[in-house]
Amino acid sequence: MTRNAMLSNPAEFKLGLFSSNCSGGLAVTTAPERWDNSWANNLEMARLAERAGFDFLLPIARWIGYGGETDFQGSVLETITWATGLLAHTERINVFATIHTAFNHPVVVAKQLATMDQIGGGRAGLNLVAGWNRPEYEALGGQLPDDHETRYRFAQEWYDVIQRLWQENDPFEFDGEFWQLARTYTYPKPLVDKMPVINAAGSAQGREFAVLNADFLFTTVISLEQTAQEIAALKQKAASIGRSMGVMTLASCYCRPTEAEAQEYYRYIVDQADEGAIDNIMAIMFANAESFPKEALASLRERFAAGHGGWPLIGTPDQVADGLEQMASAGLGGTVFGFVDYIKELPYFEQEVLPRLEGKGLRLPRLGSSQVA
Repeated sequence: MTRNAMLSNPAEFKLGLFSSNCSGGLAVTTAPERWDNSWANNLEMARLAERAGFDFLLPIARWIGYGGETDFQGSVLETITWATGLLAHTERINVFATIHTAFNHPVVVAKQLATMDQIGGGRAGLNLVAGWNRPEYEALGGQLPDDHETRYRFAQEWYDVIQRLWQENDPFEFDGEFWQLARTYTYPKPLVDKMPVINAAGSAQGREFAVLNADFLFTTVISLEQTAQEIAALKQKAASIGRSMGVMTLASCYCRPTEAEAQEYYRYIVDQADEGAIDNIMAIMFANAESFPKEALASLRERFAAGHGGWPLIGTPDQVADGLEQMASAGLGGTVFGFVDYIKELPYFEQEVLPRLEGKGLRLPRLGSSQVA
């Protein structure tokens, strides 16, 4: 079996693109140029990201939108079919499927992911979601458990089933709290010996789950100083049980030749915020999730408008590269980006920011690239 490239070169700062499968992407704005999540646009985005040397693509799994004027993320390309299509049309970039444990049978998912990995030549990944969005549970006829402990006991058992299906060759019985399976097995297996797993977690239970199971924990950044302390504690906890785990975050990027131009475009987007959608997002998160500290939510409206609460990177290519260097210095192993328009903004990021990251030693030089001092 082969090794997935996402798990190689741990010293390199990983770069991914997030939420391009959703209408609006990450910017909760009414601006007319907000992201159109058509398949054609996603395919072009993936090819641009691969050419630029991005490491991975990460989708959001949504079943209903957030309302507001734009019904933010009301149109979503389903993540397994989206990822499989992109894997078939690319050659090097890793593509993750985002899976809600509550809505997907683990035996079915194990086969789907293995099929994806076969199609992609060992480039598939799993973004595992234990659940938090109560209206989606209700839309699908389910009930979100009120306590995080139950959500993560369920997720652990779900993932245990998948790991056994991939690791064991003979049919087996599984008699758990949530799953009772008789003579179950799956073929084919993934091509890789370890498929990378992402888990976003803010609660104590979620972070415990990530330390036990994830290769990359996603966390939001309120301050880099606080994040540095959290990362050190998380990595120490993983090391204490013989594991290593990277920590990544989400960023929104507004990069222009001058700081004034970047700030002007940033203000243009946030001044056209979809206030109704932001109200709904924040209300659902406040009630059911711990992705953001509750005391910080009220101060984050502008960040939600710009990029779903992501860490803001606003300015010239030098300023954006410096911001990414500061994130790496805090212990982050990478970030996913949202752009207002991925297709229009990726080429400039590739041309101007990536060489600066190579010059800083955060990224390995790409073939034919030239470093910027």
